[in-house]
Formats: sequence, C-alpha cells, structure tokens
Amino acid sequence: MKTSASLVKLVIFMIVTSMLTFMLAATIGNISFGGKTTYSATFSDVTGLLTGNDVRIAGVVVGSVDKIELSGRNLAEVEFSLDEGRTIPESTIAALRFRNLVGERYMALTEGEGSGRPLKEGATIPLAQTRNALDLTVLFNGFKPLFQALEPEAVNKLAFEVVQTLQGEGGTVESLVQRTASLTNSLADRDEVIGRVIENMATVLATFDDRGSQLSDLIVQLRDLSAGFAQDRTAIGESLDGISELTTATASLLVDIRPSLQADIQELGVLANTLNDNSETVDGVLQRLPAKLDRIIGTATYGSWFNFYLCGSKGQLTIGGAPAVLDGITDQVGNFEVINPAARCRFGVGEKADGSDAR
Repeated sequence: MKTSASLVKLVIFMIVTSMLTFMLAATIGNISFGGKTTYSATFSDVTGLLTGNDVRIAGVVVGSVDKIELSGRNLAEVEFSLDEGRTIPESTIAALRFRNLVGERYMALTEGEGSGRPLKEGATIPLAQTRNALDLTVLFNGFKPLFQALEPEAVNKLAFEVVQTLQGEGGTVESLVQRTASLTNSLADRDEVIGRVIENMATVLATFDDRGSQLSDLIVQLRDLSAGFAQDRTAIGESLDGISELTTATASLLVDIRPSLQADIQELGVLANTLNDNSETVDGVLQRLPAKLDRIIGTATYGSWFNFYLCGSKGQLTIGGAPAVLDGITDQVGNFEVINPAARCRFGVGEKADGSDAR
C-alpha cells in the first residue's frame, strides 16, 4: 500500500513537472499551437535577425520570424507569421530593433499613414514601408563632432566597450556604465562650450522665428517661381534657341558693318577735332542761330516758301571720295569759292546797305 501511494505521487509529480516544463519551453520558444497568418516583408539589410526572433506590436509578442532568404541581388525577404485571428493594415511599417545589449533583434510592426484596410494573407510589405536596424557605424559617425572635443582615449574605451558588449564577446554592463559616466564627466567639463553652442543656436532659431512670416513667404514665392518655370519650360527652351539664333545673326551683322562702322567712328573723330579747332566760329554760329531761326519762323508764317539771295559760297567738291578738280571752278585739291559782286552783298553781317543795324 505504501509503495502504491508513493508510485502514484511520483507519477503525478512527473506529469505536473512535464506540463510545467512544456509550458516554459513553449513560452521561451514562442511556440503557438493555434493557426497562423503568414506575411512577408522586404528589407535592404537584415544583419543580426534570425529565424525564430519575435514579431511585436506595441511591445507585445504576436508572432515570430519563420524564414529569411535573399530576394533579387541586394534585398532580403523575411517571412513571418502572426497568431491566428490577428491582422495588420496595408500601411503597416516593419522595423528591425535591438532586443537587448547582446545584439538580439526583433521585428516591430506599427501602423503608418495610408490605407487602413487589412493586409491580405501572404502579401508582402514593400521596401518603402520597412526600416533597417540601427547601424553602429552611422551612430558613431554622428557622434564624431562631439568626440573631437573629448579625450581620444576615453572615446576609444567607450566605443570599444559598446562594440564588445553588443557583440557579446567581452566587457560587462557595469564597465559600459562606467565608461558612459566618464564620457558624461567629460561633457560636464566642457559645459561652457556646449552652453555657448546652445545659446548661439537659440539666437539663430530666434532670428528664424522673428522672420518666420518672411521666410514662409520666400519659400512660397520660390515654390511658385519653380512651378512657373516648370510650366513655361517649353517656352523658355524655345526662347533660348531664339536667343542663340539672334546672337548668331547679330554677330554676322557686326562682322558685315564693322569696316563701315570703324570708318564712321574715325570720321567722327576728325569732325570733333575740326569743331574743336574752329570753336570760336562754332560758338558764334550757335549764338546767332536762335535769332536767325526766329526770323525764319516769322517769314515762314506768311507761306511755305522763302526767298534767298546768295552772296557767296565756299567749300570743297569731291566725287567718289576724291577731290574734284574742275577748270575755273576748283583748285588742285577741289576747293572752290564764289563771291557775288552785287551791291547788296557788300555790307557787313547784321548791317543794311546804308550802314544801319539790320537786326
């Protein structure tokens, strides 16, 4: 009887222990005995993600990674399953995140902007809706400007401990915390520099804030200008072609008229020198010109005709640009002078024949 009672107790103990062990293994291994809903997601980098890693929504484990394989030449496709009855929307974003300091990762699902319709079973979340895990190289490169202001030895030790801890090859969390404290102390020693940087940033941001409306208007105007250029790009292109043709035609025209233009400029120089050499005569003509014009205008009021009596003329006669030599009229260089001997032509300028003022 004692042996039978002990045997029954042993069997009950073994059954309970087996059930508890099985439940613990199912919990640790994320084993589910219900149905599964399978989906896929495309990533550009799944380094560190393993089959069996958790799939979580808001931190709650709702599934696991079933398979990881290469898709195309440089992409990875991750197949994962969710618990039966659980669906995700078409706008779901799948992100790889660190689960702990030793480098384990999991897939986090969050709802993004867009359609809220349920994603069909077996569908794939596109690359545009996936996010890779944190890249330590990018992380440390981002701290590079800050590390330059610190002691190189302290930065190297901190970086080494972080890498070693995340790789699970050495170092302890305590050592990591100590190095972090050392880095914090180094930052505290440079609080004045950091403070000045923050103050300068505050000044810059305050300036932007004061000019917020102007900056907004500038951005809007630039946007409108760009839109206008985009709408008129065909006309602008055609105008550029027209400008090119006009430039070519203008250049050809300048080549054709350049000799004549050069000769005209030279003659203008000669004319300017002649006027300068006879400045007194020119000044006298200009002074007498208003009175003469008044008389001419007064005479013209009586009809569209004038009576002139030529008392003399003097000048130079040229034919084809060369002095014309005419017997009895011009001399050897084409000069001529004709004087009228009439009595009315014998008085001085501005006087009548009787010597009185003709003005």
